[in-house]
Amino acid sequence: PELDEPGPEALPRRTPAPAWPPDAKGEEGDFCLRSSDCSAGLCCARHFWSKICKPVLREGQVCTRHRRKGAHGLEIFQRCPCAEGMACRPQRDRGGPDASRLHTCQRH
Repeated sequence: PELDEPGPEALPRRTPAPAWPPDAKGEEGDFCLRSSDCSAGLCCARHFWSKICKPVLREGQVCTRHRRKGAHGLEIFQRCPCAEGMACRPQRDRGGPDASRLHTCQRH
């Protein structure tokens, strides 16, 4: 009996490799595997079912505070962490009951 070679449908699916040379860093919107693949000021975060370079959050921008370690793995639209010298804290503004759940990047 002849052995058939497996077709493309039999091959395992892989995350697309970055389209830039290995020594270059990805720009905003480029595919990545880890934050070190991205240029300064960017991190590698999930966007639907792939990961792309997104901007690190600045002061006043809405951030995600994870109650449980590893909870960020459940998000399909991850945000980058706050920039250096900032922390993700509850918003200080007076507002309705939902305001206390909103977190923003604030200086230490």
